Amino acid sequence: MPDTHPHDPGRGQAGPADALGGVPEDVRRWLVERRLVDGGGRRVGAPERALHELVAEQRRQLDALHRGLDAFGDVLRLLPDLRRSGRETLEAEFYDDRVRLRQRMEDLDALCRDELLAMRATFPAPEVLEAGLADDLRALERGVAMLLLVSARAARSTGAARYLAALLDHGAQIRVATTVPLHLNVVDRAVTVMALGPAPLRGERAEDVILHSARLADCFARVFDHHWSTARPYEDGAASDDWSPREREVLALLAAGAKDEAVARRLGCSERTLRRLIAGLVARLGADSRFAAGVRAAQLGLVD
Repeated sequence: MPDTHPHDPGRGQAGPADALGGVPEDVRRWLVERRLVDGGGRRVGAPERALHELVAEQRRQLDALHRGLDAFGDVLRLLPDLRRSGRETLEAEFYDDRVRLRQRMEDLDALCRDELLAMRATFPAPEVLEAGLADDLRALERGVAMLLLVSARAARSTGAARYLAALLDHGAQIRVATTVPLHLNVVDRAVTVMALGPAPLRGERAEDVILHSARLADCFARVFDHHWSTARPYEDGAASDDWSPREREVLALLAAGAKDEAVARRLGCSERTLRRLIAGLVARLGADSRFAAGVRAAQLGLVD
């Protein structure tokens, strides 16, 4: 007979089929995942053991994560460091009104003490040049070193000859290049005033910026220095309005290497008349040949 005990009716019998009884399925799943019961729900595990296993599993996951982070750090160390050791806050002023910009530039020019680097792809109207000339001359009288690099087209514009001649007379250094890449001022290599695009068409608003940064000013000064080194000195009157449109056309054709017959046909004159004209241009430019005269004219900004 089975060994029974009146006070322990379950003793000697098989355990319950399901130790969790009517526990909801989501709770059962939670307990099984944390090893608090076995998969079939027949045996309840010791909480201490389940906790130990949970901690061990978390440690394994953390170790794997750390290994991944270390590998990622190794990859980052292979990349070049693009960060600077320090940071600089850049102050920028934007203008879409050239009148307001010129007023602001008057303040900056008055504060300039050592050097003014300027590039001019174009010049404004003659009356604007005339209005700004007095401030430029005062800066030169204060001892400011003014270096002005102008495009050949700007040097030929109306009113440019008088303006440039006045600057030369007061000690400015001026050079001419076929083209210049920017329209800017660099004041004492600390402040840069720059046009943000080409000269606006009639009716369009200009866009300019003033950058207060010595680092950026130094970068633009290096661009200026490069183009300055390849430009030719501007000679008073060489690019002035004393040269007639016909003379400019002849010089342009000479610079292009055109033959007398083609030039004469273009001008509608005889070759004999053309040769006399060329001889006068060669002598005026101080050149020793017609081709040298064309090259010299290009250097002085008389032709594009």
